[in-house]
Amino acid sequence: MKDSSSTSSFPKAVLFDLLTALLDSWSLWDRSAGSKEAGRAWRAEYLRLTYGCGRYIEYETLVKQAAKQVGLPSSAPDALEANWLELAPWDGVINALRQLQPHCKLAVVTNCSDRLGRRAAALLPVRWDAVVTAEEACAYKPDPRPYQLALERLNVSPEEAAFVAGSSYDMFGTAVVGLRTYWHNRIGLPLVDGAPPPEIESDGIDGLVAWAGNFTKG
Repeated sequence: MKDSSSTSSFPKAVLFDLLTALLDSWSLWDRSAGSKEAGRAWRAEYLRLTYGCGRYIEYETLVKQAAKQVGLPSSAPDALEANWLELAPWDGVINALRQLQPHCKLAVVTNCSDRLGRRAAALLPVRWDAVVTAEEACAYKPDPRPYQLALERLNVSPEEAAFVAGSSYDMFGTAVVGLRTYWHNRIGLPLVDGAPPPEIESDGIDGLVAWAGNFTKG
């Protein structure tokens, strides 16, 4: 019988968006805002600000700015930070990470401060080979620098790695860097105007391991 390992070939590394692809930050933002409607508007504005500003501006400042711009009081970002450790993984995420870990390096590339980004990454029970934040890279995705810093830390080329996005803003950056991308579009976000399509789009992460396992044909 042919060894199944000969028919699959994983990338050397899989990089992940943290707060949208792996963790359900949407629910925490909704609770902090007082309603789903307010939380979604706030989160959407935050995404627009972070993915649009390029150079790093304090993450916590952008969260507060987004709240103000959608009419939320300062108590909303205060509640978000106070309850930060309530962030929970989407269904299937921990299983997928554990299945991938024996085959490839795992890394986080997150639009977050060092302090909050590392606390969030530590909520997932896996051994990260790299955790790169926007603060550390001095730039927010989709600027190429955060992705490139993670690849440097992992000592892999873009062609040897894959990226799991949480929103389509990431595709602007992964296209420039040359990372094949799986979009874990859990809540059905629209493709941002002008964003290159991902290789795979799914409302679940269950297909990630199979996709990664056929990254290159042996």
